[in-house]
Amino acid sequence: MIFKTVQLRPEDEKITLDAYVADPYKTYKRKAILVIPGGGYGGICSDREGEPIALAFLPYGYNAFVLKYSVGRKRPFPAQLIEAALAIKHIKDHAEEYAIDPEEIFVVGFSAGGHLTASCGILWKHPAVYEAVDMPYGYNKPKGIMPIYPVINDHLGSFKNLWCTDTPTQEQLDQTTLDRHVDSDSAPAFILHTTTDEIVPVKNALDLAGAYAKAGVPFEMHIYPEGPHGMALANEITAWDGNPAYINPEIAKWIGMAAAWANNL
Repeated sequence: MIFKTVQLRPEDEKITLDAYVADPYKTYKRKAILVIPGGGYGGICSDREGEPIALAFLPYGYNAFVLKYSVGRKRPFPAQLIEAALAIKHIKDHAEEYAIDPEEIFVVGFSAGGHLTASCGILWKHPAVYEAVDMPYGYNKPKGIMPIYPVINDHLGSFKNLWCTDTPTQEQLDQTTLDRHVDSDSAPAFILHTTTDEIVPVKNALDLAGAYAKAGVPFEMHIYPEGPHGMALANEITAWDGNPAYINPEIAKWIGMAAAWANNL
């Protein structure tokens, strides 16, 4: 297995992509998954929503890449969307090196990372991305996205951090309220949430699914009756301080279900 870290912004050593690449086997081409941890755009929960997620996807035929993006009010939107595009471009540009199919690139993310994940599939046409990144139109569009308990339209703290201000304007909020931007060009989605999420209301996932249904874009959604925010793998590996509330065998099946969904696209 190969592990390496790629610097995405030459001017900022903290904006990186960690690559988890299985040893190649003959002519077999893996899929690629870009993993975007959450943290409310104020930090990055890579210990629970980064490497553990990457490693969990490897047995399903993926090579995985964990993005560390601009947080802590260092750069306002669309900096994070540009960084995600740089990550996808790097993966696609190095498809042969990573033994992946460049047309089989997916993005998975959690909470605010789920917002950035959904942005990758919905806002991929944003003009600022193409002004910042030299690539063909659509090169940064993933084949599918997996927003897991995502921020979509209802988490003001994340939007304040995203816009680097305590008073984002209505115009700014409208730009990053993602259910308003879903259209027929959006990437298919696998959506997961719990009804008892106390930090990011399940309404976020429901509104996203409703927008997908209205646009006629394929999606699959799983809403579980119980589970706190930040379930991650929903097993002992990512349980917060061993708290049993973060261990749920049914929710823990989601990696396999997401992989099956991707295979059927």
